[in-house]
Amino acid sequence: MRKFSLVLILMGLSGSLFAQVIPQPSPGANISQTVGITKINVEYSRPGVKGRKVFGDLVKFGKVWRTGANAATKISISNDITVNGMPLKAGKYAIMSIPESQSWTLIFSKELNINEENYTEDYDVLRVVSKVIPAEQTESFSIDFSDISEDKARMNFSWEKTRVSVDIAVNNRSALALEVESRNDEAAAVFQQGAEYLVNKDIDLNYALELIDKSILLKETFRNNWVKSRILEKTGKKEEALKLLIKAKDMGDLDPVYQFYKEIIEASIQKLSPKSK
Repeated sequence: MRKFSLVLILMGLSGSLFAQVIPQPSPGANISQTVGITKINVEYSRPGVKGRKVFGDLVKFGKVWRTGANAATKISISNDITVNGMPLKAGKYAIMSIPESQSWTLIFSKELNINEENYTEDYDVLRVVSKVIPAEQTESFSIDFSDISEDKARMNFSWEKTRVSVDIAVNNRSALALEVESRNDEAAAVFQQGAEYLVNKDIDLNYALELIDKSILLKETFRNNWVKSRILEKTGKKEEALKLLIKAKDMGDLDPVYQFYKEIIEASIQKLSPKSK
């Protein structure tokens, strides 16, 4: 009985532990390409022809295919792009396809664990059609990028004697704006933290004011206005501090994080407000 149990355990382990140390018939691959400042990464598996007829036989015409082997091919893009002129937002997608003899329909799905058995159009984000181009024999299924410039490239799918390409285009102006904004957010937070540390310690308030002004210039928030109001109050500029507190409160009403500062900011407003006669 114990021997039988041990065999079952080993059989179970063979699907998890042992499978990781033997060659795979369709090995995994990863290709990355930067177009402009947009990063594109593709994860896929590479089945081989191995003497078989692939398209129209192994891969049926008119049927959904995972565009590779094992799991569906996946693509991640750091910024919005267009595929054959159609918009695709930044994110990660599974690439399914419907091969035909003259063209392929490439499907970008938001369901990453999709396959032929559980495929549904409900998760489709984009579909594009590209013509089949006769090509030299390609033994292992391959995805690559070609014709790369500052704002466009071609993504190619090749296997057997078939090649299909899609045009990828990026908007560098939009991507640059997002990149600058994200960096500004990071820098604004760093300057704010420095200023907040100094005002909490009540040291070098002139330098604290310099830092918080840089933070506000990069990205104004309720919090850096609040920090600046504290610096101004400590340097005797209570009227200016009150104006910034009121501004911080108005901005905070649109920020969910404000709830953690609401009590102290409103108490400070009450403290600095002129006494009613």
